[in-house]
Amino acid sequence: MDNKLKKTYKTIGQVVNLLNINNPNKQNNQSHTIRYWETQFKQIKPIKINNRRYYDNKNIDILLKIQYLLKNQGMTINGVKKILSKRNLDIDEKEKKIISSLNIKLRLNKINKLIKNIKKD
Repeated sequence: MDNKLKKTYKTIGQVVNLLNINNPNKQNNQSHTIRYWETQFKQIKPIKINNRRYYDNKNIDILLKIQYLLKNQGMTINGVKKILSKRNLDIDEKEKKIISSLNIKLRLNKINKLIKNIKKD
């Protein structure tokens, strides 16, 4: 890979550092999360050269959105798939608030069901 491509593409290790994906139980950064997301989200398309993955800015942006929806908003993989397949991949502040409120409603429904089950016992 020449120097110009190195500036525009990041290795999986560099992407892990950008996303700050760390497993506190292990010393090194984990790349298996990104490889797993690749199998789940068709929007992630790194180029592969000599069995090494290289990610451009578009792929990194998609990974950031996936991470935000999964980790910060508590969504499921299927929920994120629905959002990514239906919408432009850009998530603005309004969409973040909508996603956040939907997740709060889902969590409240789960809590209400738990409370009802406890009261039955």
